[in-house]
Amino acid sequence: MSKTAATPPLAADPSRWKALVFIALAQLMVVLDATIVNIALPSAQTDLGISDGNRQWVITAYALAFGGLLLFGGRIADKWGRKNAFVVGLIGFALASALGGAANGEAMMLGARALQGAFGALLAPAALSLLAVMFTDAKERAKAFGIYGAIAGGGGAVGLILGGFLTEYLNWRWTFFVNIPFAIVAAVGAWMVIREPAGSRNRAPLDIPGVVLSTTGLVALVYGFTRAESAGWSDSLTVGMFIASAALLAAFVYTESKVKSPLLPLRVLLERNRGGVYLSLGLAVIAMFGLFLFLTYYLQVVKGFSPVKTGFAFLPMIAGMILGSTQIGARLMTRVPPRLLMGPGFLVAGLGMLLLTQLEVGSSYPALILPAQLLLGLGMGTAFMPAMSLSTHGVNPADAGVASAMVNTSQQVGGAIGTALLNTIAASATTAYLTDHAAEAAAGGPAGQLIQAQAMVEGYASAIWWAVGILVASSVIALTLINTGRPNVGGPVASGDGEAADAEFKVPVIAH
Repeated sequence: MSKTAATPPLAADPSRWKALVFIALAQLMVVLDATIVNIALPSAQTDLGISDGNRQWVITAYALAFGGLLLFGGRIADKWGRKNAFVVGLIGFALASALGGAANGEAMMLGARALQGAFGALLAPAALSLLAVMFTDAKERAKAFGIYGAIAGGGGAVGLILGGFLTEYLNWRWTFFVNIPFAIVAAVGAWMVIREPAGSRNRAPLDIPGVVLSTTGLVALVYGFTRAESAGWSDSLTVGMFIASAALLAAFVYTESKVKSPLLPLRVLLERNRGGVYLSLGLAVIAMFGLFLFLTYYLQVVKGFSPVKTGFAFLPMIAGMILGSTQIGARLMTRVPPRLLMGPGFLVAGLGMLLLTQLEVGSSYPALILPAQLLLGLGMGTAFMPAMSLSTHGVNPADAGVASAMVNTSQQVGGAIGTALLNTIAASATTAYLTDHAAEAAAGGPAGQLIQAQAMVEGYASAIWWAVGILVASSVIALTLINTGRPNVGGPVASGDGEAADAEFKVPVIAH
């Protein structure tokens, strides 16, 4: 490896820890909003007269806008400045949330959700890239990303708890209104304390063809998986969406390799450590998002838990994520290579998922679900922390926004795919079980209800087996592709690609 010196570190921002508070608050708001509406959805559907066929769009409209516009949002953050993008994203998210809470019909609700997703796509990459450019010391960076990783991993489960409280004791509209104070406090605080490092903007002209191709390609991909859930994998429009997505994203990659100022410089993707993070994290989120949905329905429909009790039932997972991220991931990140946290972390999460394949109608929460959630949380928290930090590993400050957008894109697209893919598998297994037990199901009464419940649980268990396999694949990818060593404690985090980035690490990068 060349002895070329790393890029000189930028001076540490004296307000960086105060800034972290507001960045973390904003990230919590965005992540919990992806799940907070799940528990409120039945009540909102009834109040607004949304049909069963269209109710999924309350979730999908957010996912489509968020997933489709993240790369654009990351590039805007690089161009405008992350602080400006962060504050505008927060204000827009608050206004969209007010619109959703005041919705008087289906169209207004879906429009508000799409606007939330669009402003979230501006806000999320700006938040992560601010951390990347403000925390330049390896040990401090580990602590900052430990906190951020815990929020990114546990925020979805926090959303389920908060959604249960607000729905049961107030009403579903408060699952939207609650975002407003979050956003105002974070925006005012960010405006006052964040000082973005000079010279870190990317003022190159905007790549309009790249924006159009990436946005339409990602929207087609997310919509394809969402439609597959309701219309089936062989549906002509579903197949058409997948074909269109592949063509658009291939055209996007070709365009990015040719234009002078690409939306997504291919160097961001092709560096093996970042590529390994995007791929392994996206797969892990597929497993996690499907599980949130299954456990929510299992606890409420099969076990009869209230929304609040269901929310509290997810506390062990949140505790595990916080512990794994801040006490295991953050403490070990400066001592061992990231792959030795991510690979085993995904395997521990897979072990927790494996326990849940034993789910039955009468399963005990303390004996089965609680230990499974603790393992899931510990594993994912341990893996999320180095993954978040490594997502901007060795990247030029001018590319920090788009590199941050990629890790958010992998999570958002992974969440949409996970919900659709695992739901489809679960529905097929449930249908097969009911077909095999048609006579008992037709009998009605308690026996018929028991068969219905057993069919649901059979579907969940079948899908969870797939989730186990996906987490094992995440672990293998992390251990195989990610080959960087441990950060040099007290040394700067390198700010450029290539040899300068390698200088950050004590353990040399081994060429394969």
